[in-house]
Amino acid sequence: MQTKNYKLNFQLVPDGCWYTNLRSALPKTVWDKLRRAAYARAGGKCMICNRPGRLEAHEVWSYDDEKHIQKLEDIVAVCPACHEVIHIGRTSLLGREPQAQAHFMKVNGCTQSEYHAALGEANRVHAERSRHEWVTDIGRLREILAETPPAAAHKREDPPRGSR
Repeated sequence: MQTKNYKLNFQLVPDGCWYTNLRSALPKTVWDKLRRAAYARAGGKCMICNRPGRLEAHEVWSYDDEKHIQKLEDIVAVCPACHEVIHIGRTSLLGREPQAQAHFMKVNGCTQSEYHAALGEANRVHAERSRHEWVTDIGRLREILAETPPAAAHKREDPPRGSR
């Protein structure tokens, strides 16, 4: 099936990887340093839709579907609306899928049927990935920390913590 490339995508985490995230695993001071660095890189705007305002930190993972390795790629700053699209499963449980659908369609310039096709494909991939146990590779975390300027850890004005 030919899938369309969108600016804003669903990132459905395999079931076995739920509740495992850097925000919970790292000491608060380290997570704060990472998320503040992401906010600074974003320049006060969502890294996906460019909306200014409150930002949340989001962990970007890639998946090796043959070796079943979930690999940390980056930590980015996104607006709450983009974050709700990214985590559409949680968003749906909270009853906010209509708002997420509207945001997905606006950011990607797509139709309702394209939204449903993309969601269907994301759910198909999620179901397949959820059949396996995954190993988590956070090797990139060392690089991200090395790239993080020390000033990011001392910023006084601090947006609320994002959630996964």
